[in-house]
Amino acid sequence: MNKKWEAYEKDEAEIKKISENNNISTLLSTILYNRGIKDSDIKKFLNPKLEDLYEPFLFKDMDKAVDRICKAIDSKEHITIYGDYDVDGITSTAILVQFLASRGAVVDYHLPNRLVEGYGLNNSAIDDIKTRETTLLITVDCGISAYDEVEYAKSLGIDVIITDHHECPAQIPDAIAVIDAKRPDNTYPCAFLAGCGVSFKLVQAICKTLSLPDEEYLKFLDITALGTIADIVPLLDENRIIVKYGLEAIKKTSNIGLKSLINVSGVKSIDSTSISFGLAPRINACGRMGKADLALKMLLTNSFKEANEIANELQRMNFERQEIERGILNEALEQINREHLDKDKIIVCGSENWHHGVIGIVSSKITETYYKPSILVCFEGDEGKGSGRSVDGFDLHSALLYCEEYLQKYGGHEMAIGLTLKKSDFEQFKKILNDYAKDKLPNEATPVVKYDCEITSKDITMDTIKELRLLEPYGEANPTPLFLYKNIRVDSIRTLSNEKHLKLNIKDEHRIFSAIAFNMGDKKNYIKMGEKATIIHSLEVNTYNGVNMIQLNIKDIKKSI
Repeated sequence: MNKKWEAYEKDEAEIKKISENNNISTLLSTILYNRGIKDSDIKKFLNPKLEDLYEPFLFKDMDKAVDRICKAIDSKEHITIYGDYDVDGITSTAILVQFLASRGAVVDYHLPNRLVEGYGLNNSAIDDIKTRETTLLITVDCGISAYDEVEYAKSLGIDVIITDHHECPAQIPDAIAVIDAKRPDNTYPCAFLAGCGVSFKLVQAICKTLSLPDEEYLKFLDITALGTIADIVPLLDENRIIVKYGLEAIKKTSNIGLKSLINVSGVKSIDSTSISFGLAPRINACGRMGKADLALKMLLTNSFKEANEIANELQRMNFERQEIERGILNEALEQINREHLDKDKIIVCGSENWHHGVIGIVSSKITETYYKPSILVCFEGDEGKGSGRSVDGFDLHSALLYCEEYLQKYGGHEMAIGLTLKKSDFEQFKKILNDYAKDKLPNEATPVVKYDCEITSKDITMDTIKELRLLEPYGEANPTPLFLYKNIRVDSIRTLSNEKHLKLNIKDEHRIFSAIAFNMGDKKNYIKMGEKATIIHSLEVNTYNGVNMIQLNIKDIKKSI
């Protein structure tokens, strides 16, 4: 699919001011300007410090939560942590379970089974929690919409503390404390912490109250960073501090389970990319397959043997997940071609044979392929469970709101949704959904690649790459910088990995650069050796046999006119 290239709009005077005030290059200043980092915040952005972590009691209800938890610890009440089945929910749970156990609390946990219970609090789980003689229930990464479930827990004599980071409904639960920076009356400076970030702040607040050393909460930076990166929250402000120091903590982690997962997954360098594509999918895989407890046990265990066994099981489950995902993707693509669903504004597919734990990933691939919103539904008897992904500029959650009479349950946000419907309503739902999108989506949408600025060969140096590393860690709202490089000659080109990737040498003036183009093997006959091309790329260092070489990581390529 052809992509549209766009440069960020620039204010040259402001960029010059940033460069002079902070003694940094124009190139780095341009990228910071593109990221929306104000001149007054740049020193803090480039040099984040642990001392810049915010006071946890700026959260509404934090004092109430800490008082109730400390009372429960002292009186040996039974505390249950109620989490979620993704990486954020699992790490959030691990943080609180480990910390509270270290303070002598009587604590256990419940992670809902994705395939049976679905997301969030449910009354059946609360009944089970009641049989454990739990008197305090703490939610992590969930609960902000669970008004009725909190009332039910209270009716059974269970106090509830909500810690969450999702958008708040009009009426929040009537709990002992509700800690969520998305509250309408929020006073916390960073409104986009992940769920594990909120758990981390709760532990920090308890440590301050009990006059414990900072190390007692900072030791959880490793798994907090893991959950924060995996949940794709903006890596700005407090999240940037957590992830920057958390990545360093992961490199020397004392968490046996995390160590085992790193070894089994074969991750060689620890950065936000290796977390996103190496560790997180393996933890998410067990949640998608209905066994999130496995990953949590791995992070909690003190046994090297158990940790290694679980890490290997997560590896196996991730392979299984990938196989299932490939099968569903092939079936969905066949259905799209057979029924000409690519002509619709929103691609909606359904089948009896799909695993609803992985259809969200497949929906992402469908949306990426056709650059259209997509929803995949798997039918089990008379019921269908679906997951969908959108494109920039189209609110898929609002579209579901328009079709809600055909839905039994739905949730999510602008870019990702989940739903439940009756099989008998599927076709009508598909029709109404596409009617809604008729005037809101173009017939042929074109994905946009935004690049930071144009560079030439003189900008491509080890010193430039070293300076760019000040921007790390990369992630949501702080993407890897991309550059436009015009009229380079292709000196050599070949495919790698069964023609999946391209390996090139490109020449400009008297310099030759090595380049890689992942997942672009289909363009092997588009650009031929000796031809001129223009590319969008990032800059990186490739180390081979102990030698460091500059490598251009190509994101898109076009023939020069």
